[in-house]
Amino acid sequence: MRAIVVTDKAAGTAGMTLAERPEPPAAINDVVVEVHASGYVATELEWPSTWTDRADRDRAPSIPGHELAGVVTALGYGTTGLSVGQRVFGLADWHRDGTLAEYVAIEARNLAPLPGDVDFTVGASLPISGLTAWQGLFQHGRVQAGQSVLVHGAAGAVGSLVTQLAHEAGAYVIGTGRAADQKKALDFGAQEFVDLANDSLEDVGGVDLVFDVIGGDIQRRSAALIKTGGTLVSVVGPVEARPADGLAVDFVVEADRTQLSEIVQRVRDGRLRTNIGTVATLEEAVAAFNPTERSKGKTIIRLRP
Repeated sequence: MRAIVVTDKAAGTAGMTLAERPEPPAAINDVVVEVHASGYVATELEWPSTWTDRADRDRAPSIPGHELAGVVTALGYGTTGLSVGQRVFGLADWHRDGTLAEYVAIEARNLAPLPGDVDFTVGASLPISGLTAWQGLFQHGRVQAGQSVLVHGAAGAVGSLVTQLAHEAGAYVIGTGRAADQKKALDFGAQEFVDLANDSLEDVGGVDLVFDVIGGDIQRRSAALIKTGGTLVSVVGPVEARPADGLAVDFVVEADRTQLSEIVQRVRDGRLRTNIGTVATLEEAVAAFNPTERSKGKTIIRLRP
């Protein structure tokens, strides 16, 4: 099969190549999926799991990408809950070869059915961004109606879904980003917008929840805005700044079939819109991951029509 592979951590995305790799077999509790569309996160080549397995053994050349939508082509021994020919989407294991390939082997429990009226491109854009938004807001942030939520990067792949889900939950949403992102953030449901380059973040006042996708100085300044009993949720690694009288949580997103089904149902009925930027073929993938200008929205690789 054809796949995008990486062999040199220091080379970054410039070291990606399109190569021939063996088709993966289906191990116990696995399925093999014919990948129709794949998502990719820009920081993947910095993750230790891209380069080593759980026993810390080198696994290069490795195939990146952990989001997919496609069709089940084979079942491993003992696999239940899915069937050959079924449309699925989901989140592949961090330590195994990923989804920037024509086929991927993945644990069945990491997949959810993809309804026939949801395009594969849309399905592939949901797993990491959607689950990160869902888990950060509802599991870790425990957002409630009437609370105020500060969403950094509100027009980005993750932030746009956080904004929509928080708005649907009845929260008052303040989005942040660049000036050019203001209209998009407001369209996604933010009631206010802060231009981080030109506006004063401190003018926001106290908030119940901060969803941070930036870290650093912005995180430190945001922590100071959190009300007593509020929460800082970070998806950029260990929290550097904690609210004086609240909680700070950092987490790594996990696959969850029930949550994926909740998310895709909201896409079906129009409550949730994805934020897809570039859609490229597998042949165009290396160039797509080395853009000459800032990407707007999530980049998706479409492997099949």
